Amino acid sequence: MTKRQEEIQQLEELDKKHFLHPTTSIKEQQEAGPAFIFQKGKGIYLKDIKGTTLIDGVSSLWNVNVGHGRKELANAAKAQMTKLAFTSCFNTFSNEPAIRLAQKMADLTPEPLTAAFFTSGGSEANDTAYKLARHYWLLKGQPERKKIISRTKSYHGVSMGATSATGLQGFREFTKSLAPDFHFVDHFDTGALRRLIEAEGPETIAAIIAEPVQGAGGVHVAPKDYFKEVKDICTQYGILLITDEVITGFGRTGKWFGMEHYGVTPDMMCFAKGITSGYVQLGGVMISEQIHNDLKKFSSGTLLHGYTYSGHAMACAVGLKNIELIEKENLVENARARGEQLLEGLEWIKSERKIVSAVRGLGLMAALDFVDQNQQPFQPPVSPFIFKEAAKLGLICRAVTLNAQDTIVLAPPLIISKEETEKIIHILKEAIKIVELNYYN
Repeated sequence: MTKRQEEIQQLEELDKKHFLHPTTSIKEQQEAGPAFIFQKGKGIYLKDIKGTTLIDGVSSLWNVNVGHGRKELANAAKAQMTKLAFTSCFNTFSNEPAIRLAQKMADLTPEPLTAAFFTSGGSEANDTAYKLARHYWLLKGQPERKKIISRTKSYHGVSMGATSATGLQGFREFTKSLAPDFHFVDHFDTGALRRLIEAEGPETIAAIIAEPVQGAGGVHVAPKDYFKEVKDICTQYGILLITDEVITGFGRTGKWFGMEHYGVTPDMMCFAKGITSGYVQLGGVMISEQIHNDLKKFSSGTLLHGYTYSGHAMACAVGLKNIELIEKENLVENARARGEQLLEGLEWIKSERKIVSAVRGLGLMAALDFVDQNQQPFQPPVSPFIFKEAAKLGLICRAVTLNAQDTIVLAPPLIISKEETEKIIHILKEAIKIVELNYYN
């Protein structure tokens, strides 16, 4: 065994002994160790410690929008850190990157979203939105408005409030001690939404939260008029609409923000992930001018909500540079064009491989569903096997099996080229072929 092999083996053992991985099978980790120990990224590619190179077909966690290895972002972080890495934004303290990024977000997001509250990520952003919505109704003299309605197959994070709002039941079953006043409705049934509101009492509902495209739940794209109907219901009953753009923001769907596809503007919009392309932790909530004005009008004491890193100077500087790259390189349009190509390629796979039952997507978010030869669900699901075969062939994708789904999802970096998109399509087709032949022969 070479010295390098010994080092790799040591790292694998240390991983099993000391690193409790997020969203990971502990049993699998302990039996097989880490699947990959990545050490380098460039463009849409990742390279592990053993020299294996793979296409990052899901932008790691839907977030590396401008691709790996961008020195511009490293330089922006260094420049800000050497000047002012961090200072608190409590007690009206501020810093220039946070102010500039708040202004930029107001410019980018649809009117009337005008003010930003910064967090460290998506879970914190969603928790912030629930708390701000409830606090808003307290200030407006309607303290009974505290219920939050979410949707089935939704994912809103894993902090306590975010977990409680997540429609994927497995996440809620992780702990039986959930936050109160969260309710769920079928993800595309506006009739069911109206019935739930009437049953609970409109005067008790603070807000509805929804992803423009459900990401971790399996890339479910809403019907054309769904969100207009939801907005009309919110307007009728005086309920706030919160959109979770943590995955769909910053060009992922072929527009700056996913809700732009539906012509609907929310009262609050949560964001994270793509704002820094994952180079540093940052998220937040945009609130409407009306909500901001009411907070200014009715709030008399301290807004008792804030995180240590809200408005982190270095993170905000990286966010500004990342948005500049997305604009300069026309990545929103590239996501639209390459997304159309990807979807067309997945439809081709469906025509060639009989276990593929459905294809869907919007921009650079796409999914394939699988059924057996009798059009019945596979037992066990095949998507985890396709995921493993694709990795062997050099492609990282994602398998979704929660809520009785059997789905492979893709969300490559927005910098992806036409040739690289074609490569993903062909690798995935081959992985599906291998699994299909194993099942049917």
